[in-house]
Amino acid sequence: MKQIRNTHAKTEILNLINGSDIALTHSDIQKKLGDLCNRVTIYRVLERLENEGAIHKIVNVDGVVNFAKCIGKCTHEQHFHNHVHFNCKKCHSVTCIENAIPEISLPDHFVTEEYNFVISGICPKCVDA
Repeated sequence: MKQIRNTHAKTEILNLINGSDIALTHSDIQKKLGDLCNRVTIYRVLERLENEGAIHKIVNVDGVVNFAKCIGKCTHEQHFHNHVHFNCKKCHSVTCIENAIPEISLPDHFVTEEYNFVISGICPKCVDA
């Protein structure tokens, strides 16, 4: 079993993601961390956290990668994110919608490895603005 390394940068990045109601982009994380670490370190930490099952990746409708905390039984071998992601067209935020779990029935001989459900629209914050 691989040893899990905890660094100051890793701890700070995980705290940012766990404390956020929306998924964060690399750029969001870099802005919030300031000079704590460089962009390459952030990429490496994000990859490590995903491999450890602590966070998952979401690609929004614009092709931008966002990161959100894993809830439940994710491992480095498999992520369980059978939920919808909501992408706001105004503020570009991405939110995990845990209670919306679509059921998909594929034809015979199709094997699902992963899927990504993204709904786009206007989030409550932007509707009220």
